[in-house]
Amino acid sequence: MLTALLLGVTFTLVTASTPPAPIGKLVDLGGHRLHLNCSGRGTPTVVIENGLGDLSFDWILVQQRVAKHTRICTYDRGGYAWSDAGPVPRTFDQLNLELHDALRRAGEHAPFVLVGHSYGGGVVRSYVRRYPEEVKGLVLVDIVSEDQYIPMGKHAGLIRDDAKGRPIPSPHEEMNGNAPRIQTTASAPAPIEPPYDRLPPREQALHAWAASLPALEEAENSQREWSTEYFAAWARESRDGSLGARPLVVLTRAKGGYGDDLDMPGAEIERVRLETQRALVRLSTAGSQQLVESGHSMHLEAPDTVAAAIAQVVDAIKKH
Repeated sequence: MLTALLLGVTFTLVTASTPPAPIGKLVDLGGHRLHLNCSGRGTPTVVIENGLGDLSFDWILVQQRVAKHTRICTYDRGGYAWSDAGPVPRTFDQLNLELHDALRRAGEHAPFVLVGHSYGGGVVRSYVRRYPEEVKGLVLVDIVSEDQYIPMGKHAGLIRDDAKGRPIPSPHEEMNGNAPRIQTTASAPAPIEPPYDRLPPREQALHAWAASLPALEEAENSQREWSTEYFAAWARESRDGSLGARPLVVLTRAKGGYGDDLDMPGAEIERVRLETQRALVRLSTAGSQQLVESGHSMHLEAPDTVAAAIAQVVDAIKKH
C-alpha cells in the first residue's frame, strides 16, 4: 500500500507540466546534450549500454550494487529521456562517438568495462573496434548476435538479412541547423508492466514518462535500420578472438521461451540461440558463459547475477 502511494505521488510529479530534473548531468557535445549518470569510485569504470526501449535509470538495481565496488556510468542515447536527439543516422559508430565524447567531457577516464544488453551488445562490440585502447573487459547480457534468429511478427529471421549493403556514414557531432531539444513532457504515459514493476517507485514513474516521449521511436527506428549493416558485415568475418584476451562474460537466459507460432519450430530457434550464445564466448580467448534463470531483462529480474558478472570482469582486470 505504501509503495503504491509513493508511486502515485512520484508519478504525479513526473507527469506534471514541468518535466523531471535529470538524475545525472547533461553533457554538451557541441549543439546537443547527452544525459550521463555516474556513481561510485574506483577503476576500471563500468559503462552500461542499454537495450532498445531501456533508459539509464532502468539499471538502478545493478548500478547501486556495482557502485559499492567501483565507478559505474549509465546514460541515455540521443532521443532517450533527457538526451537531445543527436545527429542522424543513428549508426553504431555515431552512438560510439557520442558516448566516447560524453565520457571524456564529463571527466570519466578509461579503462572501461563495457556492459551491453540486448541491442546494446552490438553497440559495445562496435565501441571496442573504434576505441580498442579504452576497453579492458566486457559483459554481454543476453545480447542478440548476427547469427541468431529472432521473432519478427510471425517470422523468425536474422537481423543481418535486412541489410542493404550501404556504406556506413562517418559519425559527427555537428548538427544541421539548430539542435532539436527533446519534448520532455509526456502526454499519456503508459502504465508500468513487468518487469519494470521491479524498479523502485521513482524509477517506475521515470520510465513511464520517458517511454512516452515522442523522440524515442524515431531514434530507435534509425538504430534498428543501421544495425543490420553491421551484423551483415560481421557475419562475413572471422570473429573468434576478435576481442583479444579481454575478460568477457556472456550472460544467457537459460530458456528462450519460444513456441511453435512462428514459421520456424520453436525448438530449432532455441537450438540456434544457444549455439550462437556459446559462439559469443569465443570472441575473447578469456571468455566464459553463464546460463541464467531469468527472462531477457536480467538487469531487472536478476540484478545480483549481472552485478556479480561485472565484478568478475572488474576483478580480472585488477589482477593484471
